[in-house]
Amino acid sequence: MGAYAVVGERVTIGARTEIGPHAILEPFTSIGQECRIFPGAIVGASPQDLKFTGEESYLVMGDRNVVRECVTINRATGLGETTRIGDDNLFMAYVHVAHNCVIGSHTVLSNGVTLAGHIVVEDYARIGGLTGLHQFIRIGKMAMIGGMSRLTQDVPPFMLVEGNPAKVYGTNVVLLQRCEVPANVRTTLKRAYKLLYRSGLNVSQALERMAGLDPSPELAHLRAFVDRSTRGLTGLGAKAAQADEEGDATSDEGAGLTDLRLS
Repeated sequence: MGAYAVVGERVTIGARTEIGPHAILEPFTSIGQECRIFPGAIVGASPQDLKFTGEESYLVMGDRNVVRECVTINRATGLGETTRIGDDNLFMAYVHVAHNCVIGSHTVLSNGVTLAGHIVVEDYARIGGLTGLHQFIRIGKMAMIGGMSRLTQDVPPFMLVEGNPAKVYGTNVVLLQRCEVPANVRTTLKRAYKLLYRSGLNVSQALERMAGLDPSPELAHLRAFVDRSTRGLTGLGAKAAQADEEGDATSDEGAGLTDLRLS
């Protein structure tokens, strides 16, 4: 426990977790084992939500998370509700995670990323610095978001996304390789991307065509994610420009977005 750190009532801290100087852990917060909370971080503060009336709500964080300087992570709005964070995540300096967010494991949120309320970030997602995310959207597994993007709709799993308005440029080949996803599955995911974004089909038609691709857990996850989308998919809105013909080369060579090297 560093100098001048403050720990509120009903806070649980796991074994071998380090709390840096001037960090603040607010009430109703649970921190797992082997986490590192850096100076100036505020973890478990009341939500910045006009609907919040002081009800008992929670922040639950798993193991081996790194919370860098001046990060703010809010507990939930709603009696008994929880902001939930998995394991092995990196929150770089000045990240903000708002109320009722659910973040998986092995994610990286770069400096200044701002998550509004009720956002879901799935496992292994990478979000580049100074990116803003609209409330209630979902970021799919192994997706990578380029820095200074603006996201108002769901980002499908395994995709490379960047811009304002955001565009989808292909599959996140580099991270798929690092996570040892087989080459044949990577090829199938690329075909699924083309059905969604390059074929001219609507989403329902693309999902029907995906059913004929080689089955895999990754493809099943992508199809289920797309099928459950209520806010629409990034890059498919009426005003969203289509990715240009260089999109395939970008995804294959890992240029541009993958040069963030966040992992």
